[in-house]
Amino acid sequence: MLKTTPVKAHPVSVSNDEFRAAMSRLAAGVVLVTAHEPPLAPDGPRGEDVGMTATAFMSVSLDPPLVLVSLREGSRMDDLLADQPLWAVSVLADDQLKVAGRFAMKGRISDRLLFADLPVTRGERTGAPLIGGSLATLECRTQSRVAAGDHTLVIGHVLTASLPSPGGSPLTYFRGRYRHLGA
Repeated sequence: MLKTTPVKAHPVSVSNDEFRAAMSRLAAGVVLVTAHEPPLAPDGPRGEDVGMTATAFMSVSLDPPLVLVSLREGSRMDDLLADQPLWAVSVLADDQLKVAGRFAMKGRISDRLLFADLPVTRGERTGAPLIGGSLATLECRTQSRVAAGDHTLVIGHVLTASLPSPGGSPLTYFRGRYRHLGA
């Protein structure tokens, strides 16, 4: 007769609150992910610029240059990047807190007014808005999309990288608030 040892049950998962509290202790840089939504019809109204604040952004590979952004499943940016492979990232400086807050609002119908008073240039390769005063900007083409729980991980091949304001300090996010990095 085979003797078996009882196995202790381990929790399958932590609660949302426990997970959120633990992850809020990880400081993250803040970026603005942007794309240009093309017009619905060639002779219709012009397309619209779309933007989203993100803290779940990271480099993935140097050769080839790849980055990853995590998008809430079903969000406007997730839906747009499912069809539009070209997008951009502006790494926000610590004096761009209002930009981060502006594009972090959920459930908005249009982003047209959000870009109205911002210093924006168009990416040469993507046509996506690049925010002036950012520490760095990247233009990307989606290489792959991976479903991950209630988010989509979008891996982008970096087409261009520039440093419009390389001497500034980064805007960071820690314990549920935007923060400035100490000197």
